[in-house]
Amino acid sequence: MTEIKNPNKPILIVDDEVNLLHSFDLTLSDAGIDNSVLCSDSRKVEEIVHNNEFSLILLDLSMPFIRGEELLEKIAPEFPECPIIVVTGDTEIETAIKCMKLGAFDYIVKPVENTRFVTIIKNALTIRNLRDENTTLKTKLITNNLEYPEAFEEIKSISPKMKSMFHYMEAIAKTSEPILVTGETGVGKELIARALHSLSNRKGQFVTTNIAGLDDQMFSDTLFGHKRGAFTNANQDRKGQIEKASGGTIFLDEIGDLNSQSQVKLLRLLQEKEFYPLGSDNPRFTDALIILATNKNLVDMVNESTFRKDLFYRLNVHHITPIPLRERLEDLQILVEYFLEKAAKSFNKKKPTVPNELFTLLSTYNFPGNVRELKSMVYDAVSRHTSKIMSLDSFKKTISPNNLHKLETLENLTNQKVVFGETLPTLKEVQNELVQEALVRTNNNQSIAAQLLGVTRQALNRRIIQEKEHQEENKK
Repeated sequence: MTEIKNPNKPILIVDDEVNLLHSFDLTLSDAGIDNSVLCSDSRKVEEIVHNNEFSLILLDLSMPFIRGEELLEKIAPEFPECPIIVVTGDTEIETAIKCMKLGAFDYIVKPVENTRFVTIIKNALTIRNLRDENTTLKTKLITNNLEYPEAFEEIKSISPKMKSMFHYMEAIAKTSEPILVTGETGVGKELIARALHSLSNRKGQFVTTNIAGLDDQMFSDTLFGHKRGAFTNANQDRKGQIEKASGGTIFLDEIGDLNSQSQVKLLRLLQEKEFYPLGSDNPRFTDALIILATNKNLVDMVNESTFRKDLFYRLNVHHITPIPLRERLEDLQILVEYFLEKAAKSFNKKKPTVPNELFTLLSTYNFPGNVRELKSMVYDAVSRHTSKIMSLDSFKKTISPNNLHKLETLENLTNQKVVFGETLPTLKEVQNELVQEALVRTNNNQSIAAQLLGVTRQALNRRIIQEKEHQEENKK
C-alpha cells in the first residue's frame, strides 16, 4: 500500500543550519505534516524548485553563497501559486516589508515558537489547497467534460444540475479539508462520499460510521478507539474507525445528532487532524479524508444553539448539496431502468416491460424519500410482477393525491391551497382551470389526471366532454 503523505506535494525547507532544518522537520512531523524536502545549500534551491512541485517553500534569508532575498526575488514570480514563507533572525520591519513586496506569503522571526510556526504553515497549506481547487473547478466548468466519469457510475443522472455537482466533486476530491454533504433523506449522500473517495485516489479503506444516537463515550470509542484498561472490560487495545481509515476516507453520517461534548472532539479532529484513543495521553494524527453528512439544517441548529458555530464554520469549507429527485425529474427514466435491472436480478425474474404512462405518473409525485423511495417502489413492483407488462397498481397505492407534486411557485405561500384575486372566479371557471392544469401535468393522461383530482376517470371524461360541447355551442 502506498503511504499517503501530508501534504500531497512536499514542503521545501531551506536553511544553512542543518540542526534547525531537522528541528523544523520534526516539529511539522509531530503536527501530522510529514512530507518535507530539506536543503541546506542555497546554490541547489533553484534546481530543486524547477525539477519538483512543492506545496510550500520555507526559506531562510541569511545564508552563505546565495541570500534568501535573492532566491525569493527569482522564485516568487516563476511560481506564484506556491506560498513562500521567509524565516530570519532580522527583526527590522523594513526587511519584512521588502520580503512581502518580493512575493513572500508570510514572515517568521527566529527563534520560532512551535505553535505559531505550525499554525502559519497550516494556514498557508489551506490557502494553497483552496486556490488549487478553485483553479481546477474553473477549468472543469470551461471544458464541461468530466475527467473521471467512471467515479459516478453508481449515481445515475443526466441532469445538468447533477453534472455541475460532479464537476465540483472532481475539483475538491484531493483536498485535505473536511467535506460536508447535506441534503434530504434518500438523496444518496453515501454514494457521493464513495465517489469522492474514488476521485481522491486514496489507497486506504472507505470506512462508514453512523454516529446517530451515540453518547460521548461511545462516540469517542467508536471513532478514536481505546487503550487496554481504559474502562471496565477494555481487555485489549482497539483501533477506532478513524485509524482504520488511515490513508483512505471516513464517512461520518448523521453528525447533526452529536451532543455538545462530542462536537468539541470532532472540532479538534478537523482542526488539528489529531485525536486521543480513550485511556491514552499520546496524540495520534490522521491523514484520512473526512466526509460528514446530515439531513438536518445546521444553520437552524446553530441559531438554536444546539450545534457549535465554530464547528459549523470548520465544516463548511467544502459543501455539497445533492439535488432532490423532484428537481431532476429528467432522471426518472434512467433511474427506473437501472432499478428494474437490479430488482429483476435480485428476484431472479425477467426484467419487466414498463408502460409509458409510468413516467407520467411518477412525474406528478414529489418523492419525499427521493431516490431511495423510488428504488423501494420499483423493487416492490417487481416483487409483485407476474405478467410481461408491469402493473402500475403498487405505484398508484404509494402515489396518493395527498403526496402529489406541488408547484414550486406555491412553496413559499401560507397554508392557503388556492390564492384568489379581487374578483372571485365562478365555480365552473375554477373547475375548468383545475381540469386543464391536471391534464397539462399528466400530458393529457386522463387516468392519472383523475387521480390527481381525486375523481374517477369516467367523471373526468364526462367533465371534459361537457366542456367541449359547451365551447362548441358558444362558437355557434
